[in-house]
Amino acid sequence: MPNIINEIKLDFKDVLLRPKRSTIKSRNDVNLYRNITFKNSKQTYEGIPVMASNMDTVGTFKMAHALAKNGLFTCVHKYYSVDEWKQFAQNHPECLKHVAASSGMSDADFVRLSDILNAVPGVTFICLDVANGYSQHFVDYVRKVRAAFPTHTIIAGNVVTGEMVEELILSGADIIKVGIGPGSVCTTRMKTGVGYPQLSAVIECADAAHGLQGHIISDGGCTCPGDVAKAFGAGADFVMAGGMFAGHDECDGEVIEKNGKKFKLFYGMSSSTAMDKHAGGVAEYRASEGKTVEVPYKGEVQNTILDILGGLRSACTYTGASKLKELSRRSTFIRCTQQLNNIYS
Repeated sequence: MPNIINEIKLDFKDVLLRPKRSTIKSRNDVNLYRNITFKNSKQTYEGIPVMASNMDTVGTFKMAHALAKNGLFTCVHKYYSVDEWKQFAQNHPECLKHVAASSGMSDADFVRLSDILNAVPGVTFICLDVANGYSQHFVDYVRKVRAAFPTHTIIAGNVVTGEMVEELILSGADIIKVGIGPGSVCTTRMKTGVGYPQLSAVIECADAAHGLQGHIISDGGCTCPGDVAKAFGAGADFVMAGGMFAGHDECDGEVIEKNGKKFKLFYGMSSSTAMDKHAGGVAEYRASEGKTVEVPYKGEVQNTILDILGGLRSACTYTGASKLKELSRRSTFIRCTQQLNNIYS
């Protein structure tokens, strides 16, 4: 029999953070850096846990360099060659602690990942990224990578429920990517009917992960700095964004001019654009599950970084959290029917 869960599940747009009394004098007093030791790798990370997604237009070496200068993290897409990784490591060794090498789960992906990690020993993070993290094949792949790289920190996903978070952590992953369908250029929910409202997914998955001393990434669904703050408030250890980092100089792709306005191409990694580029087209047995859009050109990413970090510091001052780590403990969410006044939007 089909089962219906009647409990309401919420998205970022459904809530606001409740302000609380605070002793913080200035936004500048808020510490956004986290120091995290991971369950399985035993490695320690220090930085601001905001991540650029490993999409091929966003998770670039240029983006990694720009974000690392500000203490942020980049999951670099999986289409760079070993020689390109070597060159990046030689030119920007200081960035290596703020990047992850990405991989799918094919045999060719494993060979490519192994070649990169052996050639660039300074890279200690691995991002194992598949659309559906629920397959036994993926669990087995996580175990295979953990056995091959016992001291690397493994990011694995995507999932949206606590039991699968626990399965992946117990199989060797350190950080679980949470999110199915919330991304701005993802059409999985429309094509498949599968998904989970992102705020509730983060709350439930964070609870499951933290019970095992694991960690999670809220991946997708953030449209503004306020959503990033809500994700951290819900218990995310890291927040990953694609669309918010799209359209910048540091993204791959040429600037397109139309009617005097400038744009850059941005597309989901399951879109026909991505599959035409990397897989010779959409296979007959599957559907495209991503959009291709032209986003307004935004110039250098530095202004976007400062906007996100400024919003996070302000959220912390409103809730009385002197450190980003404290935000989830200081967060109370209020359900709302409208959070913005859009009369002039």
